[in-house]
Amino acid sequence: MRRIVIVGCPPVQILDVTGPLEVFSNAPGYEVQLGSLANEHSLQTSRSISLSGALPISTLDGAIDTLIIAGGPGSEAGVYDDAFVSWVAEAATRSRRVASICTGAFLLGAAGLLDGKQAVTHWRFCDQLAREFPKAEVRPEPIFLKSGSVYTSAGITAGIDLCLALVEEDHGHHIALDVARFMVMFLVRPGGQAQYSHMLLRQSISSKPLHELQVWMLENLREDLTVEKLADRLGMSARQFTRVCLRETRMNPGQFVDRMRVEAAQQAIDSSAMGMKEIADTSGFQSADSMRRTFLRVLGVSAAAYASRFKRSPTSSDE
Repeated sequence: MRRIVIVGCPPVQILDVTGPLEVFSNAPGYEVQLGSLANEHSLQTSRSISLSGALPISTLDGAIDTLIIAGGPGSEAGVYDDAFVSWVAEAATRSRRVASICTGAFLLGAAGLLDGKQAVTHWRFCDQLAREFPKAEVRPEPIFLKSGSVYTSAGITAGIDLCLALVEEDHGHHIALDVARFMVMFLVRPGGQAQYSHMLLRQSISSKPLHELQVWMLENLREDLTVEKLADRLGMSARQFTRVCLRETRMNPGQFVDRMRVEAAQQAIDSSAMGMKEIADTSGFQSADSMRRTFLRVLGVSAAAYASRFKRSPTSSDE
């Protein structure tokens, strides 16, 4: 059994604890333990709810497979409990991997575990994390990051994404997908910050080369993404790539590119103040009209109609 220890500096954000708890409890081969700082058997959350069944960290000795540090108000004040930070640093030495959920990254930083590492936290706290721990390379964009044996995740629900990825790392794609389906979750949300991301295609893709191609595509949406260029990235012929694309995504390459661009535009609509023409350009469309037609083809609504559902006020030129 893989031993998972979840602990945080109270009060913790309740979903930072219960999200990972549900993921690992619904996957095979894990024993999950909650830790508390004091000699109590409960973990206080920021919602005036105590989670029972916790063990004092002084009793959590021995090897740990995955040490998870939950975030919350207790991690965000810039002042850290020295005894707890020392315990985190010590426990990390007997853990196969260490992960933080949301602002739990600050406790990893205080313990010196982010020195020389890439890290992410909730988008509201990324600047603060960079200021407090200049030896860390803080990246505000990803949903979660792996840097050596240290994993960090963005805001709240991103901890669930991270833990699903850890299950996939341990047990493979199909088991992780089963857990995600049971929880009615997407298996992977790549791209921008968790609460804004619409990049959902990877949930059904098991091919590592295609995963890597998607990352490159997201960074190069403004290029002319022809079948030949994408195939060449994978060292395949255009015909072979088309077969792989159809098998993994149930879309031909042209449909795949359209979907990637539409989802990038959705993210920009939801999370930015850019106008439609600028969104079209950054998402790789030749014009706002081209984006409108592609939205209609992929989603059945225009980009402006989609934006209106998210409280935007598009101008007539967006239609």
